[in-house]
Amino acid sequence: MSSTDPKAENVKRTAISAAMDWGKNPLPPTLLATLVTALHARPFQPLPMLFPPVLLFSTYLNLSSYPVDSAGVTAAWSGLYLLLASRRKVAGASFGRRLGSTFGARGFTRGAAMALAGVNVMGCGITYAFGKRETGKDADGKVV
Repeated sequence: MSSTDPKAENVKRTAISAAMDWGKNPLPPTLLATLVTALHARPFQPLPMLFPPVLLFSTYLNLSSYPVDSAGVTAAWSGLYLLLASRRKVAGASFGRRLGSTFGARGFTRGAAMALAGVNVMGCGITYAFGKRETGKDADGKVV
C-alpha cells in the first residue's frame, strides 16, 4: 500500500463531476466549430456558419478564466445547432440515396456534430447550472 491517503484512492467520479469537467474544457466548442465548418462551408450555408465564430468565442472565454460563462454560451449555441441540424431532411431522395447520405463521410460528420452538440448541451448545461463563479476579492473583502 502506498503512503498516500487510502480514502483519496477510493474516490469515484460521479456523473456530475464528469459533466462539470466536460463543461470546463475548452476543446468541445472548438471541435464542434470545426465539424460545423466542415459541413456547411462548402457549399456555403450562411445560417449554420453563424455558429463557429460564437463557439470559438466561447473557447476564448474559457481560456480567459471564465469557464462557467463559457459553458453557458456553449450549451446554448450547441442546443441551437442541434435543433437546426435535426430539422434537415433529404427531400425527394430514393431509399438508396438516403442510405448513402446517412452512411457516407458527410453523414458520419453530421452525426458526430449532432452527438457532440448533444453532449455539449448536457455537460456545459450542468456546468453552467451548478458551477461557481470565482470572484476576486482583495484583503478588505471588496470585489475587484
